[in-house]
Amino acid sequence: MRTLDLLFGRPLATSEERAEQIGPPAGIPIFGLDALSSAAYGPEAALTLLIPLGLVGVHYIVPVSFAIIGLLIIVYFSYRQTIEAYPQGGGSYTVATENLGAGPGLLAAAALMIDYILTAAVGISAGVGALISAVPSLHRHTLLLCLGILALLTIINLRGVRDTGVAFLVPTYLFLGTLLIVIVLGIYHSFADGGHPVPVVASPALPRATTALTWWLLLKVFSSGCTAMTGVEAVSNGVMAFRPPTAKNAKITLTIIIAFLIVLLAGIALLCRAYGIGATDPASPGYQSVLSQLTAAVAGKGIFYYTTIGSILLVLSLSANTAFADFPRLARAIALHDYLPHVFILRGRRLLFSHGIVALVIFTAALLILFGGVTDRLIPLYAIGAFLAFTLSQAGMVVHWHKQGNATGRMLVNGIGAIATGVTLLVVLVAKFLDGAWVTAILVPALILVMTFVRKHYEQTARETDSPEPLCIEDLHPPHVILPVDKWNRISEKGLRFALTMSPDVQVVHVDFGDEEKEGSIGQIWENLILKPIRAAGLTEPRLVMIRSPYRSFAQPLVEHILAEQKKIGDRQIAVLVPELVVKHWYENLLHNQRANLLKLILLVKGNERVIVVNIPWYLHQ
Repeated sequence: MRTLDLLFGRPLATSEERAEQIGPPAGIPIFGLDALSSAAYGPEAALTLLIPLGLVGVHYIVPVSFAIIGLLIIVYFSYRQTIEAYPQGGGSYTVATENLGAGPGLLAAAALMIDYILTAAVGISAGVGALISAVPSLHRHTLLLCLGILALLTIINLRGVRDTGVAFLVPTYLFLGTLLIVIVLGIYHSFADGGHPVPVVASPALPRATTALTWWLLLKVFSSGCTAMTGVEAVSNGVMAFRPPTAKNAKITLTIIIAFLIVLLAGIALLCRAYGIGATDPASPGYQSVLSQLTAAVAGKGIFYYTTIGSILLVLSLSANTAFADFPRLARAIALHDYLPHVFILRGRRLLFSHGIVALVIFTAALLILFGGVTDRLIPLYAIGAFLAFTLSQAGMVVHWHKQGNATGRMLVNGIGAIATGVTLLVVLVAKFLDGAWVTAILVPALILVMTFVRKHYEQTARETDSPEPLCIEDLHPPHVILPVDKWNRISEKGLRFALTMSPDVQVVHVDFGDEEKEGSIGQIWENLILKPIRAAGLTEPRLVMIRSPYRSFAQPLVEHILAEQKKIGDRQIAVLVPELVVKHWYENLLHNQRANLLKLILLVKGNERVIVVNIPWYLHQ
């Protein structure tokens, strides 16, 4: 317990939940890291596709970035209204379900779940990419570094919302501070040098143009750059994490996040054009990220450079925290509607929906391993889920305002947001389909099918188990008790004593492996040590059944005997008492066979509602 407290903090009582709520300063690192850090890989993803255009391609990053900023502003105003309308947390799943129906709600849920998993994977891989830019010798350890950061993030996030916010506070504001300094210095040098600043450290030479700009290439560049908008919805999903007034604090947090993101995207685009900085091949040993080149060009490769790169590494890696903060909440909301296992509803020792965190970690690790931890391989999968969720959320809000009446202006804002994000979704889907977006197009319906199956299972369970009628006390009979006994000892004695209190119909069953002639076997001591005391007490004698097992199988012949007995007695219940030794330390289980656990497992699988399994533990008190 002390080790758990050291790693994850002491357990929190339900009454301490209010103390775990946060304000805007902590809300920015918790819910804004995904959006803010996307400034590090969104422009780079766009510039990577412009490599075939050479130096000419760099100039197109400015109009593309400003188009993305325009879309970002539309989405911002839309989500401000969502927060106001759903102060209890109005993520796409909630909004779409309540206003568009169960089908669109499931579509939003599947899109968001995939988006959050990709958020974690892309954030971590982009952070490692920033580290490799500064220390190229680490290139061969990319995957190992990704998995190590994922493990660290898991421990931090399992400590709770408030502790996570405190832990991420310094890296977040260091990231913002250093990048803003780079942008301000770069713009100053650009003006001072007439728009053609001289880099302190020259960037890698851009290749010669090998192709001309086409509308198709421009659409692909725009769709890649749109990954900079992922994470914008996070605040609306986690409104309830803020202290009162929750909606006001959430809107303040969203405003600050969007303002910083606009400055970062615009500044990076303008400086890349001014300094002639383009992307390099992420799979090559000489890879350098765009921000690494930009920082070196503006400020050189001194202490400030490594501080900036370090902050980028931290924030990119920690940007997965947005997924850690929202994925468990989303999973809980879906589970409350019976579309995911109910285990996601349970809160852990730190008032977290920790099962959702564990599921996120497993899926993220699988993605990182599958794609080798390379950001560029994950990017094509990324924006589909985000923009599908954007579109459904905004469409749902249009219906919400229509129901309210007298809200034409608000309905217009969300309507514009729905159209803008819907068109962008189509562009991204078409442009990125062959590059990997088809995977998301398959995963979304597959996940919907899984959630539908889960819902049907819960509905079937409810139909079969619900009982609105009063307790039925007719035809109550003592059960037919079966007690498996290996040998006579205190463990089996405890089981038989309990059996005699349950029913007069007791059957002691022993599986004989063909060695019953040896001294101390159950057959030899049955008369003197067992039946004699029972007769003296005037109790009904139990029956001894010996089952031959020439191949030394224990569980299978015993289960077959139990099921055969169940058929004989008709509607009566069979109580199978399973005596077992309980040791003091977990590792001592390795010294004892696990026949009892095997028997219980097989009975649970092959039994029915008339077969009841009862544990009879004997505790070893060494």
